Amino acid sequence: MREVYISVDIEAAGPIPATYSMLSLGAVAVDDPQATFYVEFMPVNDKWVPDAMKIIGRTLQDFHRTGRPPKEAMAAFRDWVGFTGKRGKAVFVGFNAVFDWAFVNFYFHQYIGENPFGFGGIDIKSYYMGLTGCTWQDSRSSRIASEFKEVSRPHTHNALDDAIEQAALFRRMREKSANKA
Repeated sequence: MREVYISVDIEAAGPIPATYSMLSLGAVAVDDPQATFYVEFMPVNDKWVPDAMKIIGRTLQDFHRTGRPPKEAMAAFRDWVGFTGKRGKAVFVGFNAVFDWAFVNFYFHQYIGENPFGFGGIDIKSYYMGLTGCTWQDSRSSRIASEFKEVSRPHTHNALDDAIEQAALFRRMREKSANKA
């Protein structure tokens, strides 16, 4: 079965699901950059970490006003993943995927009862390590080789912008890997 890679990025009020809210989620089909998804969530509680909210540049109150209830938001994402994945098996892709996947997996199971991605996904940082033989420290976005980056696109910490940016990064890495073979 063909695999459909879906780049996912989230923004959250803190470092762990169940304690902190997922506030926004962006996704893009890696090989079809026009196929995008974006949703903002109503926070599930009032807990937040100042550094997390500083990165996002908004307040929890903003998300209370603009966000959708988590069950509704995750149902919309599940439907989008299902529609996009009709061309093959949907595969979660993230930059530091363990963070993003933890929230997405928790929210899918908490509000929908299942995760259409299954158990796991592709971490771009780990993929880069395998491709280049670098150390974990050198897999940080600031240290990834410029040949993989799109310099015209600023890193905004908007979940959709970041998902699009990391999809382009992953596409370039896959191309480099295919050329090595």
